[in-house]
Amino acid sequence: MAWAKSDKLDGDKIKPNTKRIGGKILVYNSTSSTNDIAAEYARAKANDGLAIFTEQQTKGRGRAGNKWLSTPGDSILCSIVLTDSKLNSEPLSLTCAVAAAEAIGNHAKIKWPNDITLNGKKTAGILLESKKDNGNITYIIGIGINCHQTKDSFPAELQSTATSIDIEGRTICDRNLLAKRLLASLDHWLEIAESNSKKVTEQWRNLSSLLNQRITLIFNGTEFTGNCIGIDPEKGLIIQLDSGGVRMFDAAHTTITKQ
Repeated sequence: MAWAKSDKLDGDKIKPNTKRIGGKILVYNSTSSTNDIAAEYARAKANDGLAIFTEQQTKGRGRAGNKWLSTPGDSILCSIVLTDSKLNSEPLSLTCAVAAAEAIGNHAKIKWPNDITLNGKKTAGILLESKKDNGNITYIIGIGINCHQTKDSFPAELQSTATSIDIEGRTICDRNLLAKRLLASLDHWLEIAESNSKKVTEQWRNLSSLLNQRITLIFNGTEFTGNCIGIDPEKGLIIQLDSGGVRMFDAAHTTITKQ
């Protein structure tokens, strides 16, 4: 789908008045993966908060080795560099999900650990990667948001589970405005998370599509079924198991297979 001239990603139009995230922005026409580019910039501590956008990824990836498909101009595809984070991966993942859902809009929900949905269909995904260098851990936050896709944009096997903002909103979203909202929302929630993580957990509960739902998941190759009763910001999803007892499942080793 071709984009209107005003919808072409533009660093000057995206740049929000933020304290940290998106103070510096790079925009590419095409890349293999914004996370790969971000990893190179993460070598320098001064690049904390750098945002990298692209119109298309040729080797975009999602969680658990999945591919992230993109057609030029249809999506928000970006990565954020964090070289000075006070959070570890679990609370950081929750914070990014809350920020992305709020940027997308009032009807967006979070499907733990890394999906944002509209009307129960995946609209966005988050891939959090980390790298340890000289004892310092840097994070790369990869975010993909479906914007202008039509139903036919998705492979047949994904048409019942994937959607876009245009499909669900029955309008054409402004990608530059959405990108600006995303960076501002990340800036806002990261600041909150580093001072009061309970507020992030509370907002995750408000936006969650899993809370009080019966789910089946795979953890380290073993299947578990039960009711989602909460989230621990450090240890992950809290499940009341059908087999008895309560257990926590961290995002790194867990995949939800049925809800």
